[in-house]
Amino acid sequence: MKINTALCIAGTILFNITGSLCQLDVCGRAPLNTKIVGGANAAAGAWPWQVSIHYARGHLCGGSLINKDWVLSAAHCFEDLSASDIGMYFGRQRQLGSNPYEMYKTAKRLITHPDFDSCSFSNDIALVQLSSSVTFSKYIKPVCLAAAGSVFRAGTESWVTGWGALKDQGEPVNILQEVKLPIVSNSECCQAYEGGITNNMICAGYLYVGEKDACQGDSGGPMVSKNSSVWIQSGIVSFGNGCADPKYPGVYSRVSRYQDWINSYMGSNPPGFIKFN
Repeated sequence: MKINTALCIAGTILFNITGSLCQLDVCGRAPLNTKIVGGANAAAGAWPWQVSIHYARGHLCGGSLINKDWVLSAAHCFEDLSASDIGMYFGRQRQLGSNPYEMYKTAKRLITHPDFDSCSFSNDIALVQLSSSVTFSKYIKPVCLAAAGSVFRAGTESWVTGWGALKDQGEPVNILQEVKLPIVSNSECCQAYEGGITNNMICAGYLYVGEKDACQGDSGGPMVSKNSSVWIQSGIVSFGNGCADPKYPGVYSRVSRYQDWINSYMGSNPPGFIKFN
């Protein structure tokens, strides 16, 4: 794929955990995920938080389930749209064909970040409230989110998933794709984009090699990293120069920078935030 546009171990705290204890009991677990290499079809249930957001009967963008009532995505996916325009599929593997474990929900509320800039893609983050709660299963679970202060060092192994095109300006795919990418430091990413990268962004890809990336149709989907048995979302697919261009890594909204903003809408059921370090 390519792109265009908790845990404490006896005596040693590995991650600083905040948020609903109930949510932390379920977030980031993917018991059906057995993949260890990337760039291939994803098995059913491998990424149970993956959401397919639809508009006008077709896949529009990706998203991630963060609790039973909310989906996290990218603001640029929803320009000129309202909540009544979109629907969401959970537990989906194929865009065409049978998905025996999927669930469909309409949207009740759509919130894009008030400071989103469609030119710079700054603050490219959005929340979608479901019309009714999803029911968790092995195929439908929320992801844990990177808490404020999380550090994803260059080279950190990350995974990106979606139904986007396999090449720049290509056609979307039918089966959910997964690809493994290393984090690229913000300093290197900023050089590639000539200063257009902020602290609210995080980059990933194979500099000087290319080959693997996110692409059109993957926007809004999650980038995650694993710690022990827990998956933590570090980024939201945002933009890039082409798809898998070796000069330009993919750019993602840095989830950890938006913990307070996300929680301000969650009420009594905040997502499971875990500090990755």
